[in-house]
This record gives sequence, structure tokens and C-alpha cells, in this order.
Amino acid sequence: MRMNEVQFDDSRPVDGYGPGFFRVGGEVVQGAVLLSPGGVAAWAGFEDADAVIAKAGEVDFLLIGTGAEIAHAPAAFRHALETAGIGLEVMASPAACRTYNVLLAEGRRVGAAMLPV
Repeated sequence: MRMNEVQFDDSRPVDGYGPGFFRVGGEVVQGAVLLSPGGVAAWAGFEDADAVIAKAGEVDFLLIGTGAEIAHAPAAFRHALETAGIGLEVMASPAACRTYNVLLAEGRRVGAAMLPV
């Protein structure tokens, strides 16, 4: 089998996660996190739709990580993003981390807003 090293250009992949944190590009971020091609930022959760909407021009769609288990995103949050033209996919945060990294490796303009496990 041939192994190829993945290049992420300027974007930073999720290296790991644990109780209450994410490790992104080697840097530990406590609490919820918002990832986009423009960088990494803390996120205040579903009450902070404005921070996600501000990334609308940077991403084609957004992965929503709901923590250890998959859960529904609140209707108001979902409506605000859809009104801003941001497509979203909701999944558990571990799945969102893996999917984010795969899409980054493919060169996609993807973002992720994730609650910690």
C-alpha cells in the first residue's frame, strides 16, 4: 500500500479532542470552537449564530458538532444560518472532526462549529 502525507495548505486540521477541548493544528482550544479557512476561534454555542454567519463568505458549508452524541440544532440557529445562505450538516463532534479533516484534505471550503465532548 502506498502512503501519502496529507497537505492542508493554510488551514489547520483537528489533531484531537477530549473532555472540554479540541486540539487544532497543535494548539489546544478549551470549550466550543469555530473553524474556518480564516482561522480558529472560540464559539459561544448555538446562541452565537452571528459568529458563524460572519464566516459565510469563507465557507461553502458548515459542519455542526453537537458534542458526544448527535442532537438537533435549535430551530432558530438553523434558520439563521439557512437565511444567511450557509448550508449545514449536523453530527456528533467526533464525526464532525473526522469529516472536517477529510474535506480540508480535499481542498474544500469547509467550516466547523463544534461543542466539546
